Amino acid sequence: MNDDFTKLFLHHSRHVLGEVYLPRIARCLAVLSEKEIWWRPHATSNSVGNLVLHLEGNVRQWIISGLGGAPDHRERDKEFAAQGPLPRRQLLHHLRGTVNEACRVLAKLTDQDLAFQHSIQGFHPTGFQVVYHVTEHFAYHAGQIILITKMKRRRDLKFTHLPKQTPKPVTPRRLPAL
Repeated sequence: MNDDFTKLFLHHSRHVLGEVYLPRIARCLAVLSEKEIWWRPHATSNSVGNLVLHLEGNVRQWIISGLGGAPDHRERDKEFAAQGPLPRRQLLHHLRGTVNEACRVLAKLTDQDLAFQHSIQGFHPTGFQVVYHVTEHFAYHAGQIILITKMKRRRDLKFTHLPKQTPKPVTPRRLPAL
């Protein structure tokens, strides 16, 4: 890999986790009642609370433990079995701390770390695949949290802000060769 590409990829991954989706999840938790955080449409669905616990567990296992070398104590099934009440402050505090810790791990990774094959949850992904998986997985479940929040609040949460004026044409930038 190319060091510039690695830095760009890891910077963007930290941005997506910590500055795009974490604040959106925090806003959803803020507008939902404690009861709504643990609401499930039916028994086989997940509540917002379950999804937050699941994201915290996934990021911790795959990034902090898998790439950062911390011990892995994850009990994945408990993330989905929980039915509350775990207060929103506690949910957000744990998720925010985990994302911040994961971003510190990501900031230290090198080309070699991304090329190295890891063993996580019975899978053997490269570091690049781990980071890609976690950011994609985080966005996926953040979308579910946002959807549930929109259903419960019946309003737009104003997360998308399109430019008000016609943007100037952008010259495509070529990524460095790998």
